[in-house]
Amino acid sequence: MKTKIFNINNIVRENVKGLSPYSSARDEYVSDGSKMVFLDANENPFETGVNRYPDPHQRRLKEVLAERKGVSSQQLLLGNGSDEVLDLIFRAFCEPKEDNIISLPPTYGMYKVLAGINNIENREVLLTKDFEPNVSKILGIADDNSKLLFLCSPNNPTGNSFSNASIRELLDNFNGLVVIDEAYIDFSSEKSWISELPNYPNLVVTQTLSKAYGMAGIRLGICYASEEIISVLNKIKPPYNVNELTQQRALKRVLDVNAVNVEVSDILKEREALIAVLRNIDFVEKIYPSDANFILAKVDDASKRYNQLLKKGIVVRNRTTQPLCENTLRFTVGTKEENKILISALQNITTI
Repeated sequence: MKTKIFNINNIVRENVKGLSPYSSARDEYVSDGSKMVFLDANENPFETGVNRYPDPHQRRLKEVLAERKGVSSQQLLLGNGSDEVLDLIFRAFCEPKEDNIISLPPTYGMYKVLAGINNIENREVLLTKDFEPNVSKILGIADDNSKLLFLCSPNNPTGNSFSNASIRELLDNFNGLVVIDEAYIDFSSEKSWISELPNYPNLVVTQTLSKAYGMAGIRLGICYASEEIISVLNKIKPPYNVNELTQQRALKRVLDVNAVNVEVSDILKEREALIAVLRNIDFVEKIYPSDANFILAKVDDASKRYNQLLKKGIVVRNRTTQPLCENTLRFTVGTKEENKILISALQNITTI
């Protein structure tokens, strides 16, 4: 495959090009594990387990993730959740009041929020009725100031993965960065786009430890891209954006491959069992295909059914306000015990 010609300097903000990243004490001296007396960072010297600043570049964690994904450590940026990673991408490449991004509703709502925070125009192109990108409309609405295109695949809230052909066409023809948000990729049979980084210099892939790894509480987002893109993002990231406790817990969990695989397998089994039950619920009109750890279902009256479930102590997500999602509920796949409670409630809700 011919690598796309793409010059990152054409889309980096002018003020960012000349920036030098903040140099912290832990940048200037990197410990090799030797016993040292650290008097360089104005830290409290009394040991608490967290009295020292964390590694600003999360080197050990990056090494493990890089090896797992078949990339170099220089192709990773870690953030305080994927939301920080996405915000850094906005701030590095989008000029306020001038540039625009393209998002594809219904999709993850933070793309729109971050566009508003950064004063960037958000051009929305609705997915097709099959929840696929409308490639011709996307390319038709893009212009020289279109810096970012967000593809959430598997998509939230619809659950489906976008077709490879559509994504390739967009990567080949969109002149800005194509950001593929793979928060739910571990639940999908589709291959991650990380393997395509050598072929598409405008490709950025984001992942998270919040879903399959069960670590939503520690806030750890991951960005995979070319070394050139990561170098730009490192210029503007806060020096200690990933704290020591997060790094420790993330490393321990990432190394526990078997436990994660078992949990993902259980979730997938429960997802299929839940889909089978939903097919026989009278007020469920349609179940959309899912490559994620949730199921989107069209019902007769989403608000009514949401409230009925709430009264039974079950909280689901009412997505009826989202484009193309009228009267839909999103069911996260829980444990076997939680799903039994949900199934019982669904089977005992009156259809009147």
